Amino acid sequence: MLVRLATAVVRSRRRVLVLAALFLALAGALGGGVAGELSTGGFEDPASPSARAAEVLEREFRAGAPNLALLVTAADGVDAPAAASSGVALAQRLAAEPGVTTVVSYWTSGRPPTLRSRDGSAALVLARLTGTEDEQVARVEELGAAYAGTSGALRVQVGGKVEVFRQVGDTIKRDLARAEAFALPVTAVLLVLVFGSAVAAGLPLLVGVLSILGTFLTLHVLAGFLDVSVYAVNLAVSLGLGLGIDYSLFMLTRYREELRAGRSTPDAVVETVRTAGRTVLFSALTVLLSLGALLVFPLSFLRSFAYAGISAVLFAALGALLVLPAALAALGPNIDRWDLRAALRRALRLPVRPPTPQDQGFWHRVAVTVMRRPLPLGTAVVALLVVVGLPFAGASFGLPDDRVLPRDASGHTIAETIRTQFPSNEPLALTVVATGAPDRASGPMARYATELSSLPGVARVDASTGSYAAGHQVAPPGPASQRFKDGPGSYLTVVPDGDGYGPRAEQLVHALREAGTPFGPVAVGGQAAQLVDTKASLGSQLPLALGLIATATFVLLFLFTGSVVLPVKAVVLNLLSLSATFGAMVWIFQHGHLTWLIGDPIVTGTLDTTMPILMFCVLFGLSMDYEVFLLSRIKEEWDASGDNTRAVALGLERTGRLVTAAAGLLAIVFLAFVSSDIAFIKLLGLGTALAVVVDATLVRGVLVPAFMRLAGEWNWWAPPPLRRLHERFGLSEAPPARVREPEPALV
Repeated sequence: MLVRLATAVVRSRRRVLVLAALFLALAGALGGGVAGELSTGGFEDPASPSARAAEVLEREFRAGAPNLALLVTAADGVDAPAAASSGVALAQRLAAEPGVTTVVSYWTSGRPPTLRSRDGSAALVLARLTGTEDEQVARVEELGAAYAGTSGALRVQVGGKVEVFRQVGDTIKRDLARAEAFALPVTAVLLVLVFGSAVAAGLPLLVGVLSILGTFLTLHVLAGFLDVSVYAVNLAVSLGLGLGIDYSLFMLTRYREELRAGRSTPDAVVETVRTAGRTVLFSALTVLLSLGALLVFPLSFLRSFAYAGISAVLFAALGALLVLPAALAALGPNIDRWDLRAALRRALRLPVRPPTPQDQGFWHRVAVTVMRRPLPLGTAVVALLVVVGLPFAGASFGLPDDRVLPRDASGHTIAETIRTQFPSNEPLALTVVATGAPDRASGPMARYATELSSLPGVARVDASTGSYAAGHQVAPPGPASQRFKDGPGSYLTVVPDGDGYGPRAEQLVHALREAGTPFGPVAVGGQAAQLVDTKASLGSQLPLALGLIATATFVLLFLFTGSVVLPVKAVVLNLLSLSATFGAMVWIFQHGHLTWLIGDPIVTGTLDTTMPILMFCVLFGLSMDYEVFLLSRIKEEWDASGDNTRAVALGLERTGRLVTAAAGLLAIVFLAFVSSDIAFIKLLGLGTALAVVVDATLVRGVLVPAFMRLAGEWNWWAPPPLRRLHERFGLSEAPPARVREPEPALV
C-alpha cells in the first residue's frame, strides 16, 4: 500500500504540492482566528450531581451560584449614608441588566457581615450571568466596561468566575502569539544546525505548519457544534510543530541514506516511504490512540485536547507521507543545497571530517558502555527516577480558579481580596436544592437550615426562612429571601467559613450530601461540589483510559518486534519516567520550589486535577513514538544478524542522534509555553519538555540498552501462536532481501 502511495505521489508531485499550498491558504484563512471562537470552560462533567443541581436551579428558580462579583470600596466606609445610597442604586441598576439574575448586595440583604470586609472599607454585590459560558464571557466584558470605575460614592471593580475565565481566554491568545514568535525561529535555526542544508531544514517546518493550520481548521469546524476549549490551541501548536518535525527528521534521514546507497530520486522516495514511512504511520497511530483515550472522559476540556491532538497527529502524518515525499521528489539531490555548515567550514578553512562508522559513533559507544555494566547503571537510573517521582505520592488536586492568572491580573486581585479581607468566601457558596420541600416557609425548612448551619466549615446558611449560623437563626426573612421562592420546592445557600476550594470544602460537600432531610433527597452544587464530582468522574474513567493505552501499546510494539517482552518493558519504563516527571511537577508547582525560574506562578498547594491525565496521555504517546523508531531499527539489525548486543548498539546509533534532535526540538517547542501567564499551561509546557528530555536520554540511552542486555535473547520471545501471528502480520523497516528466517522461539 505504501509503495503504491509513494509511486503515485512521485508521479503527481506537482499536483500534490499545489493542493498542499491551497490547503494551507484555506486552513489559514478559516482557522487562523480559531482561538477567538473557543470556550474557556469545560472543567465540569455535565452528568455529575453538581451539574444537575445547577440545571435544576436554572430551570426551576432562574438562579444559580454567583459568577459575577462587584467589589466596591468607599473612602468613608461602606456603612456611610452616601455609600449606602450608592450601593442600593448600584445593586438595582445591575438587577435591571439583561441576562443578570439573583443580585445580592450588602445593602439590599440586611447588611450581613459576610458581605462586608473586616475593616468596613469594602463590600460585595454578587450576581449570576445567564446563558452559555461563551455568552457569559461576552456579557461580562460589556458589564466590565459599563460598571468598572466610580459609581456615586463607590469605587467599583468587576470580578468573579466569569471575569476570570474572560481574562484567561485573553491571556491564552497573547501567550500563543508569544510562543509562536519564540518557537518557530529558534526551531528553524536548530533544524539548520541538524541538517546543515537550509532546504532540508525548511521541509520539517513546512510539515509542522501544515499540521498546525490543519488542526486549527479542524477546531474551527468542531467549534460549530461541540464545546471546544481554548486551551487546546496550545497543544495544537506544540504537538503539530513537534510531530511534524519528528516525522520529517526520520523521513529525511532515511531519504539521505537511500541517496547515498546509489538509488535514483524516485526510487529513494519510494523506499523511504516504504520503510521509514511505515514506521511513521504506525508511530502516529500509537500517539493517536494514546490521545484518543482522552475521549473517554466526560469533561469537554480533556476532550478538546483529544480533538486537537488527534488532528495534529493526523495532519503531521499526512504531511510526512504525502507532502514531504512530493517535495523530495521535486527537489531530488537539491535537498542538500544551501549547506550553511559547508559554507562555514570553507570560511573557517576547517577540514571535512569523514563520516563516522556506525560502530564508532557516540550512541554506539554509549550503548556498549551501558551493556558492559547494565545492572549498576540501570539500577542507578531507576533509583534516580524513583527518588524524583516520590513527591507525586503526596499530590493534592484542585480545579483552576483565579490563581492560574498572573499576580497582577484584576481577576486574581479581586478574588484574593475577597479571600483574605472578608469573613467568608461568598462567591464560592454551595447550593442545596430541595425540590421536594412542600412548604418553603414551613418549620421543616427552618429546622433543616439550622442543622446545616451547625456543620463544621459552615459560616452561614441562607434560606427562604432567613439566615442561620452556628445552629441559630441570625436574621429573619428579608428582601434577599425572595430569591428562594421562584419555583416549586426551595433551595438554600451554604457559605463556607474559609477557602471554598480546599479539602475542608470537599468535606463540607460530603457532609451536606449525607445529612438527613425532612423532605426527600437534595442536590448539592457549587464549585467545591464540582471539584468533588470531577475527581469522582475522572477516577471512574481512568482505568478504562489506561487499559486502552496499554492495549494499544502492546499490540503495536508486538507487531513491530514479534515479542511480548519488549512491549511490557516499554510500558514499565514509560510509567517510571512519567512518575518522575509528575514528582518534579508536584515539587515545583505544588510545593513551590524554584518557581522564580519560570515566572513565579501562584502556588496554591494543589495541581489541576486534569493535568496529570492530560500529560500522561500526551507523554505516553510521545514516548511510544520514540520507542517505535528505536525498536524498529534494533529489530532490523536483529533480523539481519541474530546478535542481540550488536542489534541494540547499532539500533541506538542509527536512531540516537535523530531521537535526541527530535526530542530537543520538541522540548523547545513545549518550553515556549513556560512563558505563558497561565499556571497550568506552564505546568504542561515544562512537564512535557522535561519528560521528553528524560525519555530521550536516561530511558533510551541507559535503561533500554541495560534491560535488553540483561534480557538477552529473551527480548524476542513470544508464545508460538503469537509468533506465527507476527510472521504473517508483523511490521518491519528492513528490505525483504535482508530479513533472515525467524529464529526458533526461546523456551
